[in-house]
Amino acid sequence: MSPFVISQTLVAVAICFDLLSFQFKERGRIIACLVISCTLISIHFAILGHWTATGLGLLATLRFLSSLVTTSKKVMVVFMAATAAITIFTFNGLLSILSGSGSLFGTAGTFCRDDKRLRQLMLIGTSLWLIHNILAGTPMAVLMEVLFISSNLVGYYRFYLKRL
Repeated sequence: MSPFVISQTLVAVAICFDLLSFQFKERGRIIACLVISCTLISIHFAILGHWTATGLGLLATLRFLSSLVTTSKKVMVVFMAATAAITIFTFNGLLSILSGSGSLFGTAGTFCRDDKRLRQLMLIGTSLWLIHNILAGTPMAVLMEVLFISSNLVGYYRFYLKRL
């Protein structure tokens, strides 16, 4: 099996966890699914040699784990600084800018106490990652982001718009 096929298979498994994540109301369950997904996605980007995305994915895994125990804005700032550092040290043009920006929105969302705001910020971050994955040439990651956005919107509708 080629490295590309292995990378795409890892994303396929990550997709299952992404689809599941925003169908939960409880923040902890959402985050747990995202931890598993981020780990698989990071390995996928490492196989493809996209080092900014790899570093940011691993950082996101740590960020999600820490957000299970704290939503401290001070901790959020540490992760935002780490995101900037990884982006700068692995800089490779537009892909680094897109992944770094997407990660900053993801970081802000992760440390929200309110799942409604988490969903909104994650939507912005995921949209930036979608563009990144299109340009990086990873079709399963593109599909993953489209499904992630769709799942997020379905969950948002179920929990916040349907009641109106």
